[in-house]
Amino acid sequence: MNLPETPPLREEEGKQCKMMNKHWYAFRVFYNRLQPLIADCKELGCEFFAPTEVIRSLLFLHCEEQIMAGLAEEHHKEAMVYRRMDSREAAVIPDREMEIFRFVATAGHQGLTLLGDDRPEYHMGDRVVVTGGPFKGAEGHIKRIKRDRRLVVTIPGIVAVATAYIHPDLLKKVDSVAEDNGIFNKR
Repeated sequence: MNLPETPPLREEEGKQCKMMNKHWYAFRVFYNRLQPLIADCKELGCEFFAPTEVIRSLLFLHCEEQIMAGLAEEHHKEAMVYRRMDSREAAVIPDREMEIFRFVATAGHQGLTLLGDDRPEYHMGDRVVVTGGPFKGAEGHIKRIKRDRRLVVTIPGIVAVATAYIHPDLLKKVDSVAEDNGIFNKR
């Protein structure tokens, strides 16, 4: 399964998308209370992603900031939104990072390992892209885990997961400058 490329937007779609101003946000959900939040997301027509096979306590929403804030207020006992430490605003997850994370979390959850919260050591070493196999198109860093080289995919400040072993012949180093989007914190 290849990571799908996002088709270019027609001019009218681009304007509509900018007007809607939707972003990805992450919620830490407490005590298996995911269903009420998902029900409200469905009722509001929000796109969401709940990687329950891998991480039972995370919910990602794609919606306008006002809707996210309303859900955070209404469900403050069941969940909390991840926030930026530098400004205390809700952490916005870039579309590309979310696309890669969703792809990896759904393409191979049998071999996927939750590493927990994102940490600096998951960003060390070469940034690579997978050139073949079930994770073709995924990007991340290579880290040795239990004697295997594994691809670590992160959403900065929120979560890190590692894929099953990927043969080095299927990896290509990519030149990229790490995006400084602040240090995230959940609250």
